[in-house]
Amino acid sequence: MKVWDIIHATRRLRSLGWIGDLVGVGAAAAALALRFAFDAALPAGFPYLTFFPAVVLTAFFFGLRPGIVCAVLSGLASWYFFMPPFYTFELTSQTAIALVFYVFIVAVDIALIHIMHLAAARLRADAEETARLYERQRTMFQELQHRVANNMQFVSAMLRLYAKRAGQDPAAMLTALDDARVRLDTMSRLHRHLYDPVNVTRPVGEFFQELCANLAEAAGAKDVRFSIDMPPVQFDLDQLTPLSLIAVEVITNALKHAFPDGRGSIALRLVQHGDHIVFTIADDGKGMAANPNPEQSKSLGLKIVHSLATQLGGSIVYEVGPGTTARVEFDRAA
Repeated sequence: MKVWDIIHATRRLRSLGWIGDLVGVGAAAAALALRFAFDAALPAGFPYLTFFPAVVLTAFFFGLRPGIVCAVLSGLASWYFFMPPFYTFELTSQTAIALVFYVFIVAVDIALIHIMHLAAARLRADAEETARLYERQRTMFQELQHRVANNMQFVSAMLRLYAKRAGQDPAAMLTALDDARVRLDTMSRLHRHLYDPVNVTRPVGEFFQELCANLAEAAGAKDVRFSIDMPPVQFDLDQLTPLSLIAVEVITNALKHAFPDGRGSIALRLVQHGDHIVFTIADDGKGMAANPNPEQSKSLGLKIVHSLATQLGGSIVYEVGPGTTARVEFDRAA
């Protein structure tokens, strides 16, 4: 692994551009000077003795182009100074064979070094991608655990509310359990919809349009019209989940009680002022008997939506007549 680390460490040197080319020129000059220094001690031949290492080291540390520059200059220097007839570029059969040998060797060396650098870059990229995927999966797993815990806490709180409402009356307890079953079934279907990866990135208006259609179909409310007025914003699941549950509770209650003749309309509107969000659900039905206070009401549905609004870090208020309007206000940054 250390070899790949060394190769990766040369990345900055190989990105020097024309400075790398100058290094190639300098390496060829240094190899020439070294070859002259050892010329008297060497037997005849060995024209490339000091030039091969210069080409290999230049290509390894500074990249393909500096390696080629060093190889070309080294080959010319060897031909001119150390191949007979000396100090000329005359091409004889022996010189041609020596040059072909030199070109083949340096071409293979440079090509192998270049391929090794490419392989190291791919390995490094694969390792970084693997690390990113691992971190993403770890984060998603932690997020999933967090959401499951939140959902279980919400279900537990809702069941406690049902138990308080039922008291000691067995009939009331059965009714409460049936209501709890219906709400939990609605929540499960909603959560399957929420955690679909396709829905997470959709504009919130499209999401609520489909949600309203599903609620109307489940309630058999064929003559209730829905209108959605929302900018193309997106919410993360921590905010979209309670907001959706509020909409389910309010719309379901309206479909059950607001339209005695089964006809009417429900309008959903979202207004954004910076980070401040105002989400309203208004129906043109018969309206509530009085303007309710969710915090003080004995209605389980009102307690649930108040709890969900608090989870958003906001509040919910109702306005009665004509029809009923539920208005949720919260800050996205909360």
